[in-house]
This record gives sequence, C-alpha cells and structure tokens, in this order.
Amino acid sequence: MSEVTLFVIAIAATLLSSLAVVLFLRTSLRRILVDLCGTAERADFWTAFSVIALVLVPLIAAMFAKPDASRGPVLAIAAQLRWALIGLVGAVSLLGAVISQFITEERAPGSGAPPR
Repeated sequence: MSEVTLFVIAIAATLLSSLAVVLFLRTSLRRILVDLCGTAERADFWTAFSVIALVLVPLIAAMFAKPDASRGPVLAIAAQLRWALIGLVGAVSLLGAVISQFITEERAPGSGAPPR
C-alpha cells in the first residue's frame, strides 16, 4: 500500500473520529453555551467555533505524522491516528478548560447572566 493511500485512510479515520466527538458533544455544548452566552445567537456562534476547532485541530495534528509504509499499513495508520487523537484530546481539554472558567457555582440555573 502506498504512503499516499495510508495518509488518506488515516485522514479519513481522523475525520470520522472528530465528527463522532462533535456529534456526541454538540447538544450538551450548545445548552451550556446558551446558558453562558445569554442568547441563542451567541451560543450558535461559539458552538460553530468549537465544532471547527474540534475538527481542524486533530486534522492538523494528523498531517504532522508522515506514514511509513515500511512498517506495515496498520502501524503506519496507527502512528498517524495517535497524533490525531492527541490533537482531539487537546482540543476537547482546552475547550473544557475555557468553558469551566465561566461556569461558577454561584450562578442560578438557567439565568444566562453572571451573579452580581
């Protein structure tokens, strides 16, 4: 199998894993963002921004790994996916850290505005 084919397979697997995480998190993320942002329009923007980050960061990380066809196709794809998953975990962790900075225990549920 050529290195180009291995690269394309690994990028496709990266996209699938990123999209699976986005599908899993999107509804919950949007609800939290509506609460934090106060309006659905603002939450929609930050949800779209987050989705883009959750897809692009793993893709960029996967592109840093050059597949080595001499190791065999499975190991070559696994090496590239390792970097993709590191990027995905990094993006999810950063997103969680940023959002957690704005969530306080003092907020009334569903208030949409910070306490005074």
